[in-house]
Amino acid sequence: MSVDPAAQPVEPRPAATVLLVRDEPTGGDLQVFLQRRVTGMAFAGGMTVFPGGGVSSGDTPDPARWRGPEPSQFGTRFAQPADLAAALVTAAVRETFEECGVLLAAPAGSEPGPMSGAAGWRDELVSRRATLPELLAEHDLELRADLLVPWARWITPPRNPKRYDTAFLVARVPDGQVADDATTEAVEARWWTPAEALAGYDGGDLKLMPPTLRTLQELDRHDTAAEVLAAAASRDIEPITPEVRREGRVVTITLPGDPDWIYEEATR
Repeated sequence: MSVDPAAQPVEPRPAATVLLVRDEPTGGDLQVFLQRRVTGMAFAGGMTVFPGGGVSSGDTPDPARWRGPEPSQFGTRFAQPADLAAALVTAAVRETFEECGVLLAAPAGSEPGPMSGAAGWRDELVSRRATLPELLAEHDLELRADLLVPWARWITPPRNPKRYDTAFLVARVPDGQVADDATTEAVEARWWTPAEALAGYDGGDLKLMPPTLRTLQELDRHDTAAEVLAAAASRDIEPITPEVRREGRVVTITLPGDPDWIYEEATR
Protein backbone atom coordinates (compact mmCIF):
# COMPACT_ATOMS: atom_id res chain seq x y z
CA MET A 1 0.00 0.00 0.00
CA SER A 2 1.53 3.29 -1.06
CA VAL A 3 1.44 6.27 1.29
CA ASP A 4 1.27 9.86 0.10
CA PRO A 5 4.36 11.51 1.66
CA ALA A 6 2.56 14.85 1.69
CA ALA A 7 -0.41 13.52 3.68
CA GLN A 8 -0.81 14.51 7.30
CA PRO A 9 0.22 11.73 9.71
CA VAL A 10 -2.61 9.81 11.31
CA GLU A 11 -3.06 10.64 15.00
CA PRO A 12 -1.80 7.66 17.03
CA ARG A 13 -4.45 5.81 19.02
CA PRO A 14 -3.57 5.25 22.71
CA ALA A 15 -2.94 1.58 23.46
CA ALA A 16 -1.52 -0.66 26.17
CA THR A 17 0.50 -3.85 26.03
CA VAL A 18 1.32 -6.15 28.94
CA LEU A 19 4.50 -8.18 29.32
CA LEU A 20 3.01 -10.96 31.41
CA VAL A 21 5.90 -12.82 33.05
CA ARG A 22 6.48 -15.74 35.39
CA ASP A 23 9.19 -18.13 36.52
CA GLU A 24 8.70 -21.48 34.79
CA PRO A 25 7.04 -23.78 37.38
CA THR A 26 9.57 -26.63 37.16
CA GLY A 27 12.79 -25.10 35.88
CA GLY A 28 12.51 -21.58 37.19
CA ASP A 29 13.50 -19.89 33.92
CA LEU A 30 11.92 -16.53 33.09
CA GLN A 31 8.97 -16.90 30.72
CA VAL A 32 6.74 -14.39 28.94
CA PHE A 33 3.26 -14.98 27.52
CA LEU A 34 2.96 -14.53 23.75
CA GLN A 35 0.13 -14.88 21.24
CA ARG A 36 0.32 -15.52 17.49
CA ARG A 37 -2.43 -13.42 15.99
CA VAL A 38 -4.88 -14.65 13.37
CA THR A 39 -3.40 -14.05 9.91
CA GLY A 40 -6.36 -12.13 8.51
CA MET A 41 -6.50 -9.50 11.25
CA ALA A 42 -6.29 -5.88 10.12
CA PHE A 43 -3.39 -5.08 12.45
CA ALA A 44 -0.40 -7.36 13.06
CA GLY A 45 -2.02 -10.34 11.40
CA GLY A 46 0.18 -13.45 11.77
CA MET A 47 2.52 -11.68 14.17
CA THR A 48 3.47 -13.04 17.58
CA VAL A 49 2.74 -10.37 20.16
CA PHE A 50 2.20 -9.61 23.84
CA PRO A 51 -1.44 -9.25 25.01
CA GLY A 52 -2.78 -5.76 24.50
CA GLY A 53 -4.89 -3.39 22.47
CA GLY A 54 -6.30 0.07 22.08
CA VAL A 55 -7.85 2.17 24.81
CA SER A 56 -11.66 2.09 24.65
CA SER A 57 -14.26 4.61 25.75
CA GLY A 58 -15.06 2.44 28.78
CA ASP A 59 -11.52 2.47 30.17
CA THR A 60 -12.17 5.25 32.69
CA PRO A 61 -11.50 3.83 36.16
CA ASP A 62 -13.37 4.55 39.37
CA PRO A 63 -10.81 6.14 41.74
CA ALA A 64 -12.47 4.34 44.66
CA ARG A 65 -11.60 1.00 43.03
CA TRP A 66 -7.99 1.82 42.18
CA ARG A 67 -5.24 0.29 44.33
CA GLY A 68 -1.63 1.24 43.77
CA PRO A 69 0.36 4.21 42.47
CA GLU A 70 -1.76 7.20 41.50
CA PRO A 71 -2.46 7.70 37.78
CA SER A 72 -0.23 10.78 37.89
CA GLN A 73 2.73 8.54 38.76
CA PHE A 74 2.09 6.39 35.69
CA GLY A 75 1.63 9.60 33.73
CA THR A 76 5.03 10.85 34.85
CA ARG A 77 6.71 7.62 33.75
CA PHE A 78 4.99 7.65 30.34
CA ALA A 79 5.02 11.46 29.86
CA GLN A 80 1.23 11.39 29.52
CA PRO A 81 -1.60 13.25 31.28
CA ALA A 82 -2.89 11.53 34.44
CA ASP A 83 -6.34 10.81 32.99
CA LEU A 84 -4.86 9.14 29.93
CA ALA A 85 -2.42 7.19 32.11
CA ALA A 86 -5.37 5.91 34.15
CA ALA A 87 -7.10 4.79 30.96
CA LEU A 88 -3.91 3.08 29.75
CA VAL A 89 -3.58 1.07 32.97
CA THR A 90 -7.27 0.15 32.83
CA ALA A 91 -6.93 -0.92 29.21
CA ALA A 92 -3.90 -3.03 30.15
CA VAL A 93 -5.90 -4.86 32.82
CA ARG A 94 -8.91 -5.28 30.54
CA GLU A 95 -6.94 -6.56 27.55
CA THR A 96 -4.99 -9.02 29.70
CA PHE A 97 -8.25 -10.41 31.07
CA GLU A 98 -9.96 -10.54 27.67
CA GLU A 99 -7.05 -12.08 25.77
CA CYS A 100 -5.59 -14.58 28.22
CA GLY A 101 -7.94 -14.78 31.23
CA VAL A 102 -5.59 -13.22 33.78
CA LEU A 103 -7.36 -10.66 35.98
CA LEU A 104 -5.20 -8.10 37.76
CA ALA A 105 -7.90 -7.26 40.28
CA ALA A 106 -9.03 -8.55 43.67
CA PRO A 107 -11.40 -7.86 46.57
CA ALA A 108 -10.16 -5.14 48.93
CA GLY A 109 -7.54 -6.50 51.29
CA SER A 110 -6.98 -9.63 49.19
CA GLU A 111 -4.43 -10.70 46.61
CA PRO A 112 -5.45 -11.67 43.06
CA GLY A 113 -6.11 -15.34 42.58
CA PRO A 114 -8.69 -17.71 41.09
CA MET A 115 -12.21 -16.25 41.25
CA SER A 116 -15.41 -18.15 40.66
CA GLY A 117 -17.40 -16.50 37.93
CA ALA A 118 -14.38 -14.97 36.21
CA ALA A 119 -15.07 -16.85 32.96
CA GLY A 120 -18.51 -15.26 32.74
CA TRP A 121 -17.11 -11.80 33.50
CA ARG A 122 -14.61 -12.27 30.71
CA ASP A 123 -17.39 -13.14 28.27
CA GLU A 124 -19.21 -9.95 29.24
CA LEU A 125 -16.12 -7.88 28.50
CA VAL A 126 -15.35 -9.56 25.19
CA SER A 127 -18.96 -9.18 24.00
CA ARG A 128 -18.98 -5.52 25.18
CA ARG A 129 -21.97 -6.14 27.46
CA ALA A 130 -20.00 -4.50 30.28
CA THR A 131 -16.92 -2.37 30.81
CA LEU A 132 -14.14 -3.33 33.20
CA PRO A 133 -15.05 -0.57 35.71
CA GLU A 134 -18.67 -1.80 35.67
CA LEU A 135 -17.57 -5.38 36.38
CA LEU A 136 -15.27 -4.29 39.20
CA ALA A 137 -18.12 -2.36 40.82
CA GLU A 138 -20.63 -5.18 40.38
CA HIS A 139 -18.33 -7.76 42.00
CA ASP A 140 -16.74 -5.43 44.57
CA LEU A 141 -13.21 -5.68 43.19
CA GLU A 142 -10.27 -3.29 43.07
CA LEU A 143 -8.12 -2.72 39.99
CA ARG A 144 -4.59 -3.63 41.08
CA ALA A 145 -2.48 -0.93 39.46
CA ASP A 146 0.29 -1.85 41.91
CA LEU A 147 0.87 -5.07 39.97
CA LEU A 148 1.77 -3.20 36.77
CA VAL A 149 5.11 -1.45 36.23
CA PRO A 150 5.84 0.78 33.21
CA TRP A 151 8.41 -0.64 30.79
CA ALA A 152 8.44 1.39 27.55
CA ARG A 153 6.45 3.62 25.23
CA TRP A 154 6.41 2.95 21.49
CA ILE A 155 4.85 5.19 18.82
CA THR A 156 4.15 3.93 15.29
CA PRO A 157 6.11 5.85 12.61
CA PRO A 158 4.27 8.84 11.08
CA ARG A 159 3.91 7.39 7.57
CA ASN A 160 1.94 4.33 8.71
CA PRO A 161 -1.80 4.41 7.90
CA LYS A 162 -2.63 2.79 11.27
CA ARG A 163 -0.77 4.21 14.25
CA TYR A 164 -0.62 3.52 17.99
CA ASP A 165 0.99 5.26 20.93
CA THR A 166 1.49 2.23 23.14
CA ALA A 167 2.36 1.97 26.81
CA PHE A 168 4.24 -1.24 27.59
CA LEU A 169 3.78 -2.46 31.17
CA VAL A 170 5.09 -5.56 32.92
CA ALA A 171 3.18 -7.75 35.38
CA ARG A 172 3.81 -11.10 37.05
CA VAL A 173 0.95 -13.58 36.59
CA PRO A 174 -0.84 -13.85 39.97
CA ASP A 175 -0.52 -17.10 41.92
CA GLY A 176 -3.30 -19.51 41.05
CA GLN A 177 -4.27 -17.82 37.79
CA VAL A 178 -3.68 -19.48 34.42
CA ALA A 179 -3.00 -17.64 31.16
CA ASP A 180 -4.83 -19.43 28.36
CA ASP A 181 -5.42 -19.38 24.61
CA ALA A 182 -9.19 -18.85 24.74
CA THR A 183 -9.28 -15.86 22.41
CA THR A 184 -10.52 -15.55 18.84
CA GLU A 185 -7.69 -13.12 18.09
CA ALA A 186 -4.90 -15.73 18.28
CA VAL A 187 -4.23 -19.15 16.80
CA GLU A 188 -1.57 -19.93 19.39
CA ALA A 189 -0.87 -18.57 22.86
CA ARG A 190 1.59 -19.92 25.39
CA TRP A 191 4.58 -19.24 27.62
CA TRP A 192 8.03 -18.85 26.07
CA THR A 193 11.42 -18.05 27.46
CA PRO A 194 12.68 -14.92 25.70
CA ALA A 195 15.54 -16.98 24.26
CA GLU A 196 13.09 -19.52 22.75
CA ALA A 197 11.04 -16.76 21.13
CA LEU A 198 14.14 -15.06 19.74
CA ALA A 199 15.38 -18.38 18.36
CA GLY A 200 11.99 -18.89 16.72
CA TYR A 201 12.28 -15.47 15.12
CA ASP A 202 15.84 -16.12 13.91
CA GLY A 203 14.70 -19.44 12.44
CA GLY A 204 11.74 -17.90 10.65
CA ASP A 205 9.12 -19.71 12.73
CA LEU A 206 7.89 -16.55 14.49
CA LYS A 207 7.10 -13.17 12.97
CA LEU A 208 7.84 -10.30 15.35
CA MET A 209 7.26 -6.58 14.99
CA PRO A 210 10.18 -4.32 15.97
CA PRO A 211 8.80 -3.38 19.43
CA THR A 212 8.22 -7.05 20.28
CA LEU A 213 11.65 -8.07 19.04
CA ARG A 214 13.40 -5.30 20.94
CA THR A 215 11.45 -6.04 24.13
CA LEU A 216 12.23 -9.75 23.98
CA GLN A 217 15.92 -8.90 23.57
CA GLU A 218 15.68 -6.73 26.70
CA LEU A 219 13.82 -9.41 28.67
CA ASP A 220 16.45 -11.95 27.67
CA ARG A 221 18.97 -10.08 29.84
CA HIS A 222 17.10 -11.19 32.97
CA ASP A 223 16.78 -14.58 34.63
CA THR A 224 13.66 -14.20 36.78
CA ALA A 225 10.36 -12.34 36.90
CA ALA A 226 11.55 -10.49 40.00
CA GLU A 227 14.57 -9.21 38.08
CA VAL A 228 12.33 -7.93 35.28
CA LEU A 229 10.05 -6.09 37.71
CA ALA A 230 13.02 -4.55 39.49
CA ALA A 231 14.51 -3.44 36.18
CA ALA A 232 11.17 -1.97 35.08
CA ALA A 233 10.96 0.17 38.21
CA SER A 234 14.28 1.87 37.43
CA ARG A 235 14.01 2.28 33.65
CA ASP A 236 14.10 5.71 32.03
CA ILE A 237 11.19 5.70 29.58
CA GLU A 238 11.61 7.82 26.47
CA PRO A 239 9.04 7.55 23.67
CA ILE A 240 10.45 5.42 20.85
CA THR A 241 9.40 6.15 17.26
CA PRO A 242 11.18 3.77 14.87
CA GLU A 243 12.76 5.26 11.76
CA VAL A 244 11.76 3.61 8.48
CA ARG A 245 13.70 3.54 5.21
CA ARG A 246 12.44 1.85 2.05
CA GLU A 247 14.71 0.68 -0.76
CA GLY A 248 12.80 -1.26 -3.39
CA ARG A 249 11.04 -4.15 -1.66
CA VAL A 250 13.18 -3.96 1.48
CA VAL A 251 12.06 -1.98 4.51
CA THR A 252 14.78 -1.16 7.02
CA ILE A 253 13.81 -0.02 10.52
CA THR A 254 16.22 1.55 12.99
CA LEU A 255 15.83 3.10 16.43
CA PRO A 256 16.78 6.66 17.37
CA GLY A 257 19.95 6.70 19.42
CA ASP A 258 20.83 3.08 18.63
CA PRO A 259 22.33 2.90 15.11
CA ASP A 260 23.49 -0.68 15.63
CA TRP A 261 19.92 -2.02 16.01
CA ILE A 262 18.48 -2.87 12.57
CA TYR A 263 15.29 -4.64 11.54
CA GLU A 264 14.71 -5.58 7.91
CA GLU A 265 11.78 -7.12 6.09
CA ALA A 266 10.79 -7.65 2.48
CA THR A 267 7.45 -6.28 1.27
CA ARG A 268 5.33 -7.44 -1.63
